[in-house]
Amino acid sequence: MKIIGAINKTWLHALFLATGVFALLYLWFTLFPGAVKPQAFTFFQEQQIIEGRNYLFVHRLVFIISFLLELTVLGWLVYSGKAEACSKHLCTLTGSGKWGGGLLFFLILWLLFRLIHLPFQLIAGYWWEKRWGFLTQSLPSWWQDYFLSAGLDFVLSLGAVILLFAAMERWPRGWWLAGAGFTAVWLFVQTLLWPVVVSPLFNDFKPVPDPEVKQMVKGLSEKAGLEVGEVLVMDASRRTTAANAYFTGLGRTKRIVLYDTLLRNYPPQEVKAVIAHEMAHWKHGHIIKGILGGILGNFLLWALLFLFLKPVWEKTAFYPPYTLALLLLFVLPVSFLSRPLENYVSRQMELQADRTAVVLTGDVPGAVQLQIDLAARNLADVSPPAFLEWFSYSHPSSLVRIESILTIDPDSSIILEETN
Repeated sequence: MKIIGAINKTWLHALFLATGVFALLYLWFTLFPGAVKPQAFTFFQEQQIIEGRNYLFVHRLVFIISFLLELTVLGWLVYSGKAEACSKHLCTLTGSGKWGGGLLFFLILWLLFRLIHLPFQLIAGYWWEKRWGFLTQSLPSWWQDYFLSAGLDFVLSLGAVILLFAAMERWPRGWWLAGAGFTAVWLFVQTLLWPVVVSPLFNDFKPVPDPEVKQMVKGLSEKAGLEVGEVLVMDASRRTTAANAYFTGLGRTKRIVLYDTLLRNYPPQEVKAVIAHEMAHWKHGHIIKGILGGILGNFLLWALLFLFLKPVWEKTAFYPPYTLALLLLFVLPVSFLSRPLENYVSRQMELQADRTAVVLTGDVPGAVQLQIDLAARNLADVSPPAFLEWFSYSHPSSLVRIESILTIDPDSSIILEETN
């Protein structure tokens, strides 16, 4: 019996249909992005706009092709019965029941999808970034990072699979609650530990040495009514010429991280706008809200996953190793289809942070110039197709942000008062 017969085919077919529609739309607007909004030429030169679209074309194409390839391979494994046959063979081969076979099945899947993604990572993550002058790494250094991240991914994925199958064995009807609970805890642990344990494996982080930046942070934090944690500079230039900044962590681990490329290549008023933007995220509690939203979404996902996999347990009285292939076949399209909602929430947070940042700095021209310079240096698509922005942009496009900033009254204190 092929495993696809043990589950509700309607679920998969509906998922695949919706995923196919969105994937084709994504591919269409990647190949045919349409005209640039006329307003974009007010702030950006035509050559820059063209280069931004050309640069992102390969990244978009690689994303959608690799996604479709991964989904196709998973679908073939499940629908053809290969996953079930492999699962049974591995259990027989190991002679250790479903645990030995399950771990080998995980290893095969993990290696298979690593191999599927590797050419795309080399094209988009190394060759294309080198081609446009963003990547400063040598190929040996890139491989070193790749194997380090792959090793970390393997360890974490293996641990998650062991915990999942242990929960399935212990609570065949309630494992989804255990999975959702563990995921909730992991989201908090990741936010707390990632910046202090994992990130330093890839980059060096040091306190910002510039006294002017320190004084700038102090003044902004007093105006925002915040107690500032660490303000660190990251040696991003060892890998890229792109500039960025981010806020991460909770409690004692919270920090504002500035790329050294930002401090080196941008004037003080634009650095101030970036710091104010990151403080605004802090002020509005966006990290906590993001975690809580993620927890809510994950509880829903785990519940749906249980309903999807329940027929397998009813047929076999346990969850065999090939359950992992079914799980991925369900989670992959669901994650793809949930992107618009997740990104919409993220874009609203970014616009809110932009508005608060302008009130903190009182500098609308500086905020606008920051968006212009970031777009130019990072080769952003300043006016992407509406569908692509809606579906896949976690940040509003440069033109949308500029137009939003220009509507802000920098002397207004309402935005700050609303968060107190």
